[in-house]
Amino acid sequence: MDREVIEQKLESLRRCLARMTEKCPVDAETLARDVDAQDIVTLNLTRSVQLSVDMAAHLIVSRDIPAPNATGRCSVRARVGLREE
Repeated sequence: MDREVIEQKLESLRRCLARMTEKCPVDAETLARDVDAQDIVTLNLTRSVQLSVDMAAHLIVSRDIPAPNATGRCSVRARVGLREE
């Protein structure tokens, strides 16, 4: 596994999470009225999911595990003994 690639993706994930934390209003009503906050949260949530999927794919390939379908990536983590955090 290319450690540098994973580290870059983790750093991107941290930035996405920080941005969502920074811009997400404290209650759903405020978020419902703030279109800009909705866009920021949606974009960063989408990026976070994609980064997580990409890291899972890198891990699967690095361990010579048969590639699962899109919904099977989390179960592959469990089979190879990676803990959930």
